[in-house]
Amino acid sequence: MDIFELVKAAQKRIAGHAHVTPIMTSRTLDRLSGAQIFLKCENFQRIGAFKFRGAYNAMSQLTGDQKKRGVITHSSGNHAQAVALVGQLLGIKTVVVMPDDAPPIKRAATEGYGASVIEYDPADASREKISKDLSIQHGYTLVPPYDHLDIIAGQGTAAMELFDELDSLDMLMGPCGGGGLWSGCAVAAKGKNPNCRVIGIEPELADDATRSFHSGKLHTVKNPPTIADGTRTPSLGDVTFPLVREYVDDMKTVSENAIIEAVKFLFYRTKLVVEPSGALGVAAGSAGPGGAFRAGLPRRPLGVGSGSGPGTEGFEIRRANGRRVSGAGPVG
Repeated sequence: MDIFELVKAAQKRIAGHAHVTPIMTSRTLDRLSGAQIFLKCENFQRIGAFKFRGAYNAMSQLTGDQKKRGVITHSSGNHAQAVALVGQLLGIKTVVVMPDDAPPIKRAATEGYGASVIEYDPADASREKISKDLSIQHGYTLVPPYDHLDIIAGQGTAAMELFDELDSLDMLMGPCGGGGLWSGCAVAAKGKNPNCRVIGIEPELADDATRSFHSGKLHTVKNPPTIADGTRTPSLGDVTFPLVREYVDDMKTVSENAIIEAVKFLFYRTKLVVEPSGALGVAAGSAGPGGAFRAGLPRRPLGVGSGSGPGTEGFEIRRANGRRVSGAGPVG
């Protein structure tokens, strides 16, 4: 199966439904890193995260009977909101299994889009088992948060847009949790430019994908206490693990402090509002004294996956033709 073709098909399928999010740059970030950095700002996506891409790609392909019976998923927030919104748009009943320590704002948004939320204690229960049992009991279709080709292909459209707008990238960096985003983006990057180096970033406290990548064996973590709540997945999946191993060039980790500093830097210096999980790519560069990026960035164009917000002086949106347009892109 040609996964790159699935990503291209997903890009056509979500066109007109998902936002084409802006690519932003910061002269300060370039100066500190010694590289030319491009931020793909997925916080301007609908529901404020890339997850809408995969959810729409998957749910829009359901049969009429599946749509009638409804869907179920498990998520700490962003995928939950995405499934709920797509369900609202397509008239599909949605049920979300969500940990009781999920950010209240994400639960409120999920319910606001019309989903029914079922809480569980992540210390004592398995969200996968709860979702599976309910899907069997009620006939729901499971829309997993990352370990499904339709989800992966949808998430990969973020990188497709990045390469469509920019002539070339030497490196692509971004967050990796369960691997849905990063396997999809890696497939897209290698399909667009086989020479682009793809590096996934994880918190040190949730380093299961990094250990899995380097050992060749699947490692797991249980409810890791990282501030980057979007990466608190127990492991890569049966689908994402081999894709990450095949298409990703390296995996690296960052400290909690580096994540916090990246969020603060983006907010104070570029006026971009980024949740911790979305700041992992910038955290890997840790623009501290000296500004040397820990991952060894090249001094030519580099793409960084990010959730971000509007900017001011020293900030710009750069289109494919090199034309610079000040201001911010669409907000979901």
